[in-house]
Amino acid sequence: MKDLGIGIIGTGFMGRSHAMAYAAAAGILPGVPRLRLVAVADVDEGAAARAAAQFGFARHTTDWRDLVSDPAIDAVAITTPNVLHREMALAAIAAGKHVHCEKPLAPTAADARVMTQAAEAAGVVTQVGFNYLKNPLLGLARDMVAAGELGTIHSFRAIHAEGFMADPDLPHAWRLDPSGGPGALGDIGSHAIALARFLLGPVDAVWADLETVIKDRPVAAGARERKPVLVDDIARLALRFARGCRGTVEANWVATGRTMQLAFDIHGSRGALSFTQERFNELLFHRAGGDPRHAGYVRIEAGPQHEPYGHFCVAPGHQLGFNDLKTIEVADFLRAVAGGPRRGPDFREALAVQEVIDAALVSAREERWVAVPG
Repeated sequence: MKDLGIGIIGTGFMGRSHAMAYAAAAGILPGVPRLRLVAVADVDEGAAARAAAQFGFARHTTDWRDLVSDPAIDAVAITTPNVLHREMALAAIAAGKHVHCEKPLAPTAADARVMTQAAEAAGVVTQVGFNYLKNPLLGLARDMVAAGELGTIHSFRAIHAEGFMADPDLPHAWRLDPSGGPGALGDIGSHAIALARFLLGPVDAVWADLETVIKDRPVAAGARERKPVLVDDIARLALRFARGCRGTVEANWVATGRTMQLAFDIHGSRGALSFTQERFNELLFHRAGGDPRHAGYVRIEAGPQHEPYGHFCVAPGHQLGFNDLKTIEVADFLRAVAGGPRRGPDFREALAVQEVIDAALVSAREERWVAVPG
């Protein structure tokens, strides 16, 4: 297994998370090839230099094209704003690089489709940063649904709520630029839609209502001039799944008091599951029937019995963290690059998520149910 050269574009929150994960993956999880941390790119040279020094990259650059064209790099991680993903990914693919891209994959399904087709034509491995899906307890939940432990699924409800945009005086920024796609729907709603597909499979149709709560924001910190907000703050979706059940998803980035409420409830004829990312080392399971005195949810606690938890800690109850999920995601990507199984989610899956988002935008505009391409 040859060493793999890694380049990361972007040094913000997600760039740092990727850097930590790439630095850690080979030392924690089995079957991961040895890595060479070749280069990190950022338009801010100081940020690029600091990241390179902190995480052990051989060099830094302010030109992402320089990174993508470097023959020493085998795989490129893209952690920039959404509007830049297409150009960067296509350049990396054209250079023969494997691509690990943050979510959402692109502002539109049309862009995501071009990226997916290019990657598949080139035969490169792709990964998209829906790292919450790497939680071993979510894998258990999916297995329980597939095994029929919940019986026939009657309903699904998910929400991704955070309050990081709740301050009306927070300045206008790239997340609010409609050229990068929708607002809360694309940014955090993509996680909830990916979760819905992960647990219950394809979505056939969507009905959506989008709301902009804060109508304008300062053009800069402390500025009196304000700029209109043209994307959604809250998205409410009704879903029809191909399996026959229905559900709802809410994305809300002005949810005062919430920090990381990515949560779901699944109700079936034989049982139910409940989960929140705020306590993501716990999965609640209710089994219908039996002694009514014992009715209620049972807490399933993450531990070494839930692969790959044991590679991080041999004792139950000590808990995984956010960056551990990113490390699992990176390890899956690197094993696939080395010829192992492709566990995804890849560009093709991210395209399917984006198709739900695009259908939701049409639905909100035309006030009707919209079929999702399948």
